[in-house]
Amino acid sequence: MEENKIHKLSPLGKTWIFDLDGTIFKHNGYKLDGKDSMLDGAKEFLDNIDENDMIIFLTSRTANEKELTEDMLKENNIRYDNIIYNAPYGERIVVNDAKPSGLETALAINTIRDEFMKDEFVIDESL
Repeated sequence: MEENKIHKLSPLGKTWIFDLDGTIFKHNGYKLDGKDSMLDGAKEFLDNIDENDMIIFLTSRTANEKELTEDMLKENNIRYDNIIYNAPYGERIVVNDAKPSGLETALAINTIRDEFMKDEFVIDESL
C-alpha cells in the first residue's frame, strides 16, 4: 500500500464511500473494548468534506449494531447521508463511467487497518 499519495479531484460534487471498522473506527473496537473509538485524523477529515458532497458508510456490521453505530457517529457529530449494513466481508468494487472529457470518476484507496488514510486530496480546476 502506497502512503501519502496526492489525488487530484475535479471541482464537481463527490460521493465519499467509507468502510467503518479499521478505516474510521478501531477495527471491532465495539466488540473488544465495548465501545467504538474513532481513528486519529478520521473526524477532522470527515469534518472537512464539502457539505454538498455525499457521505456513505458501508459496513459488515449487522442491523443489530445499527443503534450503537449511529450513536457513535452522532456523539462525534459526524455527518453522513446513508449507512449500508450487512455488506459482505470481501472486496468492495466501485464501477462508474468516465466523463467524455476523460475524467475518471471512480477512485479506490486501500488503507492500513486501524490507521486513518494518509492520502491527500486537492481540487484541480482543470479537470
